[in-house]
Amino acid sequence: MKHLLVTLLVVGLLLSRSNAYAQTAGVRIFLLDRNGRPVTALVDGNQVSLKVELEAVASADTRVDFLLAGLDSPVTTCTVSSGKSACQSDAFPALGWYWNPDGTPQPQRTLVARADGQMLGDSLSLTVAPRPVVMVHGFNADYTTWLNYLGDDGYLASIGLHGYAVGDGQVPGMLNTGTLKDPTMRTNTIAQNAVILGEYIDNVQHATGAEKVDLVVHSMGGMISRYYLDRVMTDVDVAQLVILGTPMAGSSCASLPAALGLLLPATLEIEPSYMVGVFNQQIYRRHGVPFHALAGKKLIDAVQSPCTPVPSDLVVTVDSVKAIPMPVQEITLLHTELNTSPEVFADFVKPLLQTPPGKFESPADPPPGSNAPLSQQFSKVYTGHLAPGETRDVVIHIDANVSVANFALYDTSRSLDITVTGASGNQIQLDAQKNGEIRVEDPSTLVYLGYGFNNPKPGKWIVTLHTTASTPPEGADFAINAQFNGGATLSSTLDVTTPKLDQPVTLSASLSDNGAPVTLDSAEAILHLPDGLTTLPMQISGNTATLSFTPKATGIHGVEINVTAHAQDGTAIDRAAFLTFETEPAESLITANRLIAVGGVVALCGLGVVFLMVMIVWRRKAKPVRG
Repeated sequence: MKHLLVTLLVVGLLLSRSNAYAQTAGVRIFLLDRNGRPVTALVDGNQVSLKVELEAVASADTRVDFLLAGLDSPVTTCTVSSGKSACQSDAFPALGWYWNPDGTPQPQRTLVARADGQMLGDSLSLTVAPRPVVMVHGFNADYTTWLNYLGDDGYLASIGLHGYAVGDGQVPGMLNTGTLKDPTMRTNTIAQNAVILGEYIDNVQHATGAEKVDLVVHSMGGMISRYYLDRVMTDVDVAQLVILGTPMAGSSCASLPAALGLLLPATLEIEPSYMVGVFNQQIYRRHGVPFHALAGKKLIDAVQSPCTPVPSDLVVTVDSVKAIPMPVQEITLLHTELNTSPEVFADFVKPLLQTPPGKFESPADPPPGSNAPLSQQFSKVYTGHLAPGETRDVVIHIDANVSVANFALYDTSRSLDITVTGASGNQIQLDAQKNGEIRVEDPSTLVYLGYGFNNPKPGKWIVTLHTTASTPPEGADFAINAQFNGGATLSSTLDVTTPKLDQPVTLSASLSDNGAPVTLDSAEAILHLPDGLTTLPMQISGNTATLSFTPKATGIHGVEINVTAHAQDGTAIDRAAFLTFETEPAESLITANRLIAVGGVVALCGLGVVFLMVMIVWRRKAKPVRG
């Protein structure tokens, strides 16, 4: 009998160690919202924690795994301490809970708990609603960019999601990235639009009860969203950033409308000099939000691409999209097709929106900066205005050893036509195959007409601009330039990209050909200031031109450097470079503002103390006298 009792005791101890919960009846699971309140319904991505309560105390510290029924990996864990009967997990976002791994929706979920490989008692049934999708349009556009995604027949509705496009009126909030209805009106800066995006997201959250949204963005919308994540977002309210064709290293095509002084400052913010030298140096924090990008590569032959290297989507190169660290996929589409294509939605956007539990990454922030874009060579941007019935000849010089020359035309009316006369004096019939002629009617693009030539004859090329029957009565503003592969090279620099107010900025440009310096004939700098336009001569010394400029206004400054020269064979050389810098307030002004702010706080505190003392005295006087 004694040996039997010892055996039973040992078995009992072993059983108690293998299952710390001798009794699972009465186990209760609670889903708690961010305020600690028990709930049975939530929106995918909302912050939750899980709690388990047992009828019996644990005999040893035991980990409890919480699982969504049907999935193998726990969504979170907690540990019931020895002698306790409950534990609660840390708070976490319930990301992906609306979706199964195969992409099918799962609006009804069951939560279970497991310890030591065994399920514990009861389960918890809950209802999950999908996260809303917020879409952000790009440059010179509005919410109609996303019409294929919106509405009952839109892409999002086909998978049971509701979409919100900033500016669509479903909730308040409207970006200003420019409009050709009034192209001289100043746009918002990226920073100003990021604040509006934040307000729009807040309004979507209030309307839906969602704590997180998915951001799907096109073109400049990705720059606005990056700024929002880095500088504006106070709580992590974005589940993921889905990027379609954003120029992370800028687009050289922006120099065309910028030269006309149109759609500023947005056109300056898109330029490579700004994105690489200013924006990417400061805006790089992601706060754990994963980025996923798609790049268009419709143009692969250099003669096809009017103002960018190839491969590109016409205005944004694949390399520009890849300039910051993130996964990038490529597709053979134009820039304006990336946000409308059913293929893009089905193969790229949709799988990301349907990411299931446990598949969301939380990447660390990359270091500041980005890859620099490929070096490009351009002619001066020639600008002007044509009234109906007018024509205009624009002469662009092509120097020797240019292997490809591309011409790009920006036309506010999208109505002008051209004829081209080569250096031989013969008029050239443009061909879509041979010259890559392309016309883009979408006003959100930075170019209207493009074409190119392989191995062009050096000399004077004449582009004759014509109005047409569709040119409006007020006429059309135009900007045209050429991009060169080969030939002379103009290198330009700024000694500072974020100067303080009244801090001198030195611009420098040097011209060479096959590594040999080329003496300059002329050099000028056209400066687009926050408050106007000015043209200044540059100081020439051999093949180098310099200019020292002291900014008198804060904000973005655009610089177009134009130089002319002659090669040894007498061929004229025409080159331009495009730079940007952003002037910050002087330290004295920042200090003054801080003192004003601090003084205001001190004054308010002082008034509060005075008010409190007055109230104390008044109450003492009002207190009844006891007899």
